[in-house]
Amino acid sequence: MENNDYSAKDIVVLSGTQGVRKRPAMYIGSTGIAGFNHLLYEVIDNSIDEATAGFCNTIKITLYNEDGIDVGEVSDNGRGIPIDIIPKANKPALEVIMTSLHSGAKFENKIYKVSGGLHGVGLTVINSLSEYTVVTVKKNGKIYRQSFSRGIPTSELQVMGDIDPNDNGTTIKFKPDKEIFSVSHFDTTTITERLVDLSFLNPGLKIEFRDKRGITEDTEKIYHSNNGLPDFLDYIRSDKLPISKPIIMIKDYESIKVELAIQYVESYSEELISFVNRIKTGEGGTHVIGFHTALTRAITNYIQKNVKSKNKTAAIEGEDTREGLIGVISILMQNPEFEGQTKEKLGNSNIKSMVDSFVYSTLSTYFEENPIEIGKIIAKVQGAAEAREYARRARELARKKGMFDGPVLSGKLADCTEDDPEKTEIFIVEGDSAAGSSKQGRDRFYQAILPLRGKVLNVEKATEDKIFGNKELHMMVTAFGTGIKESFDISKIRYGKIILLTDADVDGSHIRTLLLTFFYRYLKQLIENGNVYIAQPPLYKISKGRESHYVYSEEEMNEKLKQFEGNANIQRYKGLGEMNPEQLWETTMDPKTRVLKKIMIKDVVHANKIFSILMGVDVSERRKFLEEHSKDVNFLDV
Repeated sequence: MENNDYSAKDIVVLSGTQGVRKRPAMYIGSTGIAGFNHLLYEVIDNSIDEATAGFCNTIKITLYNEDGIDVGEVSDNGRGIPIDIIPKANKPALEVIMTSLHSGAKFENKIYKVSGGLHGVGLTVINSLSEYTVVTVKKNGKIYRQSFSRGIPTSELQVMGDIDPNDNGTTIKFKPDKEIFSVSHFDTTTITERLVDLSFLNPGLKIEFRDKRGITEDTEKIYHSNNGLPDFLDYIRSDKLPISKPIIMIKDYESIKVELAIQYVESYSEELISFVNRIKTGEGGTHVIGFHTALTRAITNYIQKNVKSKNKTAAIEGEDTREGLIGVISILMQNPEFEGQTKEKLGNSNIKSMVDSFVYSTLSTYFEENPIEIGKIIAKVQGAAEAREYARRARELARKKGMFDGPVLSGKLADCTEDDPEKTEIFIVEGDSAAGSSKQGRDRFYQAILPLRGKVLNVEKATEDKIFGNKELHMMVTAFGTGIKESFDISKIRYGKIILLTDADVDGSHIRTLLLTFFYRYLKQLIENGNVYIAQPPLYKISKGRESHYVYSEEEMNEKLKQFEGNANIQRYKGLGEMNPEQLWETTMDPKTRVLKKIMIKDVVHANKIFSILMGVDVSERRKFLEEHSKDVNFLDV
């Protein structure tokens, strides 16, 4: 029965820390790995704000592990969190900052002119979502310390001793709460990538990273850049051939600083990384829109005024001016308006026109003063326009012939009977024998099979006319139903899960990487939408008597052999074709027992570099990468 008696007694008022624990995703995005990492980022961002303000030149990050849960510690040599009493609260400033939402020195732009910790909730959130937090402050010739647990102080602010009056700084150590998070370990890959970014964005700052968790050998790395964005550009360009010289643009306004570094390279895609107050804006925003607008306008205006061509060329569009462009845009500003606490996209409308005006003026002057450089850029842009037009005609021809819209070639796709993409999945299968087993073992109601025959095209080295003329790639796009490039429409997808099913060997890994390269370069929306997966076939079958187990790694096999006391029969699967339909269903295709890995793009810069290295033209870079990482991974997660 419904309760219609709705009054004041039904209203629940949560304190700040209780509210954070009740709805943690509102503050850190999720309670999975992204949120777990976000706690560490919030502490690091506070230290970065001290560096940006000019009071910190060293940050030390250390990871520990206690009882199976990772612990983070961040130390800086900044001014130290204030410890004096706030009269209205009658509490030390440190305690107020750690326990009260929207408290801090970042609202009136006096102490911090710019800040990544916009909302004043960072330390309170960390404290609320941690089993314990210990804050140590070096200030005024003394060491101060206070501890907390789940948002509540567990000690008074204590003086621990005397130190050199010139020795200042803050150390925050925290253990994320296992009651809140579904994971227990930091993702060091994404953390170290962030530290690389921060070192370039804060020239002169030394970032020391130590991993003492014992998961692998203890790791110690130092991240440091002398030149800032020019060094960042070198880092992005490391595996690509340059076409033009770097262009560096810096502008200081009263409360806003704009920094850009761009260059054209031998590539078919754009790699522009954007930041606001040292925080990566993965979804861009008004600063990126302003830059793109200015770049297109500056190049097209120069061509109209200065380039006379007897040959009819394709009209220049915005995407043509960005082909092969690598760059970094960094904005330092007061009161940035981010979309959400995780700060993925800048929304300040005034930034668009400001960046547009500055970039257009700067580039126009640069082009007039550097005719050789602009000549190289225009050649690249016009080539991109012509290739785009040629590819458009090829796609139109393909559509007219029904290559993208019609049924897949007879005998290729074994479709399913269900047509609801929320329920369906398609396996892209390598080899005839594996395709045969998977077709027989599948559930025909919701599982489709598309076998690959012949070598998969390496799109990193191919022109678009070859890509759109490739039969295997055509079959996949047709089967997915989404179209490609400008005709892509996610609403037309026919399968909710697209699963790559290849052998668990070197050849299978190569084919998988070729397919992922195609998805990343031409169907990235499928990855971003969470539709692409990798199936994990077992490596071994271990049997003893009537008992048998499938294992998926060497480590798992060794553990299972210990349980069997080593006396067991071991069958090594060299390929999917060695499994009969029942085995393939049981181990790799049955949703109740299989292992799938969802493909996610954690970091665009890193993903671009990996694909360029593994599938690009520079053999020496690929050899170096494989030598460095061959001991670490069996295959690549992107």
